[in-house]
Amino acid sequence: MTETSTPLPESSLSGKTALVTGSSRGIGADTARYLAQAGANVVINYRNKAPRAEKLATELRDLGVQVLVVGADLTDAASVQAMIDEVARTFGTLDILVLNASGGMESGMAEDYALLLNRDAQVSVLETALPLLGEGSRVVFVTSHQAHFIRTTPTMPEYEPVALSKRAGEDALRERIPALTERGVEFVVVSGDMIEGTITATLLERANPGAIAARREDAGKLYNVSEFAAEVALAALEPVPADNTRLVGDVASFGTE
Repeated sequence: MTETSTPLPESSLSGKTALVTGSSRGIGADTARYLAQAGANVVINYRNKAPRAEKLATELRDLGVQVLVVGADLTDAASVQAMIDEVARTFGTLDILVLNASGGMESGMAEDYALLLNRDAQVSVLETALPLLGEGSRVVFVTSHQAHFIRTTPTMPEYEPVALSKRAGEDALRERIPALTERGVEFVVVSGDMIEGTITATLLERANPGAIAARREDAGKLYNVSEFAAEVALAALEPVPADNTRLVGDVASFGTE
């Protein structure tokens, strides 16, 4: 992360506990870092990069917060349950759940992997964590404009299966807003344009050379990882918009939902 300042007021999350899925690198790691800088205890989740997750944990502990590192395959219900059980044993409750982990462009995965990860796993993590979420807690779902607006604005063919699966995940989570509201749990979607420096952007550029530059020209600016992570972190604290949606960056190129 190139930035050193936090977008959140100092100590604004003191005493809170945040779980960020897929937080050993990229947007998830920078989001966890911002939350910790604001005083939150943090749960770092990773799938298979334990050394990288532990390195981040060491950095965040130097801020004076508690950090739990938990490996979990979010597409496996037993693995998700084990992660949440460990969070419960360590912290007892959960104040912020950032559903950041996503994918679907990886090679060698089953045909239904994108839907399994971007829809089914998102719902599984939320439902499994729900007993730890109480009055005033916040769930943040991270997505892209290419997925959020997929029904009205086509995206590049290489990304369409992922975009459709992420929109399906967003829809499935939104269906749970009434039940979350009854528990006093707030829900917000953070949607951003293509993010410079992410794995997805790299894979898209590999599949469709020039795609990122073209999108940057159309948008005027694309956020980098740390800039977008700052917006995700802010979504964990700032008031939830009436439509439960925080749009980051250019939206003029996209239609309505």
